[in-house]
Amino acid sequence: MRLQTLLPDLTPQPPLAVSRAADLLLLTVPDDALGALVEELAAAGGFRPGQVVVHTSGRHGTGVLAPAAEQGALPVALHPAMTFTGTDLDLERLPGCVLGLTAGPRGRAVGERLAADLGARVVHVPEEQRSRYHAALAHGANHLSTLVVQAMDLLRATGTPDPAAVLRPLLEAALDNSLAYGDAALTGPVVRGDAHTVVAHLAALDDAEPGTRAAYRAMAAATAERAESDGRLNGARAAAIKRLLADDNAVASRRLPAGDNAAASRQVPAGDRTPA
Repeated sequence: MRLQTLLPDLTPQPPLAVSRAADLLLLTVPDDALGALVEELAAAGGFRPGQVVVHTSGRHGTGVLAPAAEQGALPVALHPAMTFTGTDLDLERLPGCVLGLTAGPRGRAVGERLAADLGARVVHVPEEQRSRYHAALAHGANHLSTLVVQAMDLLRATGTPDPAAVLRPLLEAALDNSLAYGDAALTGPVVRGDAHTVVAHLAALDDAEPGTRAAYRAMAAATAERAESDGRLNGARAAAIKRLLADDNAVASRRLPAGDNAAASRQVPAGDRTPA
């Protein structure tokens, strides 16, 4: 057990015993299990006045802790915007980490003090924005992991012996640029309007794992939308890209949908000729 590895001198106790004994209670169960656990502990008298109850769920605010608050406990939602392994390696990731804090005035003071004790800092998240906040983190981190692993699989299929070594410099640069410059960091065939290249990519993904091809289509379409909205991709090219992404027949025959060849073949402005 991880508890025995990290805290070998402690003896595991049932949740109710821990709740009754703790002045500061941390609830770190999965999002979907949190509400039921709080209700179960409350039904057994597991909370008391003066107790601080903190959960680390990204999705939930303090509303899920209402049964604890009704028994006098102080509710605090404090979610670390970080990925953890459950080992002592995580201790090095806490300093400088950002914690999403949702709480009332008293709870805010407690959350800010806890963050300071960990060497972390807080961002205040309104109760009604908690799911959107968590969706942003999951979309940015969890889905990034999926995309990176898919890209590694594709490189491995080409015979590349060390896909990570190939991708690392490119991905690190792309991440740094995106965090610093937003949409201005976008490069690649979609932003340049290279529809024929996108068709070739999709054809090359015919025998790839289905999720990879679907992810490429979805992200390419989203990239076209963003590139069009900031003016880097004109309407005709954006329309051509989006139509071919939705047209399996065009990809299967390695041709553009009718009427899109002219738009896709127009001269690309010199400033748009970016690598990757």
